[in-house]
Amino acid sequence: MNAIINNERKRSFVIFMILLLFFLGMFAVYGLGVYNDSEQYITMHIHREPLYPLFLLLCRKIAGESAGLVLSALIQNILTVLGIFYLVRYLQKNFSLTIWGELILLILELLPHLVTKYVSALGIFLENSIMSEALCIPLFQFFLLFTLRMLFEKKKSDAVCSLAFAFLLSMTRGQMMTTILIWMIAAGVVLVMQKQYRKLAVPLLIVVCVFGARSLSVHVYNYFVTGYFMGNTYGKVNTLTNVIYACDKDDGEVFEEDSEERAFFELFYEEADALTASYRYAGGTVTEKAAHLEDYHDILKFQVLEAHFSRYYFGLDTDYYTQSSLSDAMAGKMLRKLLPECFGQWLYDYLLLCRNGFIRSIAIVHKWINPAAYLLYFAAAALSVIVCRKNRKSRAVYVMGLALLFIIANVCATSLTIMCLSRYMIYGFSLFYMALFLLIVEWRRNTAGHAEEAGGYLDKKKMRERDGD
Repeated sequence: MNAIINNERKRSFVIFMILLLFFLGMFAVYGLGVYNDSEQYITMHIHREPLYPLFLLLCRKIAGESAGLVLSALIQNILTVLGIFYLVRYLQKNFSLTIWGELILLILELLPHLVTKYVSALGIFLENSIMSEALCIPLFQFFLLFTLRMLFEKKKSDAVCSLAFAFLLSMTRGQMMTTILIWMIAAGVVLVMQKQYRKLAVPLLIVVCVFGARSLSVHVYNYFVTGYFMGNTYGKVNTLTNVIYACDKDDGEVFEEDSEERAFFELFYEEADALTASYRYAGGTVTEKAAHLEDYHDILKFQVLEAHFSRYYFGLDTDYYTQSSLSDAMAGKMLRKLLPECFGQWLYDYLLLCRNGFIRSIAIVHKWINPAAYLLYFAAAALSVIVCRKNRKSRAVYVMGLALLFIIANVCATSLTIMCLSRYMIYGFSLFYMALFLLIVEWRRNTAGHAEEAGGYLDKKKMRERDGD
């Protein structure tokens, strides 16, 4: 049995088959998932980033309208199998893990998929769904793979691949633009490790060019789809929703009398108050305040802001794309004047959203689980310091640094526009726990001094090969 397990080809085959059977099994059992947001991706809506609608269009061109959606879900599952497989195998080789350590990484990769299906309020298996997250998940696995390769092996080809996947992620979901910034930081770390300080401005210049290329790509895509050379709309309406939630009535005095902005504000405020969609009705505890904001965000956005914007601008005999652009522009004008007036309350609400986002990145929001999530973050930071003091070149510390950096960026960016639902936070879940596991293994390796004593998860022979002993 040991001879079979230690055989690399057979070991890879076992890992791959576990993944394939899991994802194809979930696909066979639960089938295709079409939800409220799915229609916008299928119709190539102006609110959505280009890559996922184009992916769906390609699948429908190949297999037809109905079968094309099934094909897209099947491809999503297969891409996820490949992404997880290559990332887990790479970590196994870099940390010299036994089959048991590798299986733990595999379980940690599968956990968020089970959580969103069986524990989360969403109750969906993301890889079966017609939602952009289903494509982001495998793309993110490849982004992690090449970013870690860039950090560990310092090859330019890995840096290019990492940046390419960051760009694809940003073209799939706007919140994933954070991966481009994370690439910049990782590239800067590599340059510092190589003592190439004069080149530190290069990643920044590259990122500026990438953001410019992304903006141009979105505009060109929208031009061919809608006939309008414009970016995605609706982000400012999302942000304005949380600003209106944080406003008091006299904040509207910042607008001139009889202005459009003042008229919109008064409508928004009065209806928000009638619906109790305001911080004033949020309850006494932090948990109650955060839950109230999350519960009322969509109500306030769809039933109040979007309803009034649509009614007014459609009344001007505009088409949908013009209406959407005008709504976004008006939301931007209102934001610039309103946010300074209610900044204190808005910032407090923003921190509440971030608080839930940090918890959902590694757990579920519950009064008994929340303290455990805080403790896990503290333990991860403390263990990173301990391991780093023993070994300043610890690769496990780099993995945890990447995990924490991504979670912080993802939570802070998402909370600016919307609440941190579990399907938005899923990306950091596995990465955090894999990093924590690798830290524990490396810490035990450092303290035990023998691979066999490190919980049975380290392969002593492969450690010697990796370290060149």
